[in-house]
Amino acid sequence: MIVIPLGLLCKFYQGWGHKWVNDYGAAIWYEIFWCLLFLYFFSTQKAIKVIPIVVFIITCLLEVLQLWHPPILVLIRSNLMGKLLLGTTFSWWDFPHYLVGSLLGWLWLKTIWQLTSPINYRKVI
Repeated sequence: MIVIPLGLLCKFYQGWGHKWVNDYGAAIWYEIFWCLLFLYFFSTQKAIKVIPIVVFIITCLLEVLQLWHPPILVLIRSNLMGKLLLGTTFSWWDFPHYLVGSLLGWLWLKTIWQLTSPINYRKVI
């Protein structure tokens, strides 16, 4: 529940360094959000490794899709939710930030797995 507000705060932040925070800091939180959401539906140890890779690939494809402006995508991007989910402007600099977000997402997933795994629970007892 903390990731969505942090991502939105980054997107609308207006202080020092706002350009980086709005564009690239938000991209990092975007990746982490998708990693956590997919973990909710696919919570296996194998998924911990696969989810960040899939999220990275899909968000990179969405970034490239921003170069394409068919009427349906223009319509979707015309509202706030569409802008937040699909983006509006292609930037090569998004790719390294997607990678950082996916790596942080993987670390977060790995930590969740280690803290909630029944095997680890038995080791503590």
